[in-house]
Amino acid sequence: MDPSAQEQQADRTVRLAVDLVNLRLRLGDAPLDAAVLRRFLAGHGEQPPIRLGDADTAAIAAVEAELRSVFDAPDVHAAARATNRLLERASDPPRLSDHDGTPWHLHVTAEDAPWAEWLAATTGMGLARLLVEDGTARIGRCAAPRCRRVFAGGPRNHARRYCSPACGNAARVAAFRARGRAVGRGQGQPASATRAGRGSLKR
Repeated sequence: MDPSAQEQQADRTVRLAVDLVNLRLRLGDAPLDAAVLRRFLAGHGEQPPIRLGDADTAAIAAVEAELRSVFDAPDVHAAARATNRLLERASDPPRLSDHDGTPWHLHVTAEDAPWAEWLAATTGMGLARLLVEDGTARIGRCAAPRCRRVFAGGPRNHARRYCSPACGNAARVAAFRARGRAVGRGQGQPASATRAGRGSLKR
């Protein structure tokens, strides 16, 4: 397989995980219903017809909750346990496939497996690769103020704290302003103390 195609496929499995959790966050109290999930899957390259019943949507919602536990894990051990639960859905021996004209890629579920089983196993593989390479250094939830999006991936051996450069810049600006306010408050107190000290020297 072309290494670039292999990397794109690996990135796609990670994006599936990230985008599903962030979709749930973006929807707020609205449900992950069949129409929303069909658009999500089509947007990630799945070919129509995408048939989803009530049981499918409920099962995918459960997978999203499992994925969330990987991103919110307190340490690599908890993240690995959560990822292993996803990988348990890999019901078939691994095999290569180029179905529907896609680049060669690895399948670990049957072609007719339910969508939730496929999502769990596929995203589990992508997250497992990141955990093996860098632990949780490149998996997490954005640390920027007022952002709760999750992230995964990026250059190896580079820890991440933010979901995007925009959030990283916003966090740095907020931290800079907070330091400025703290310095301003701190300078006000010594000034009065200094004036008092000068007065005592005159007496």
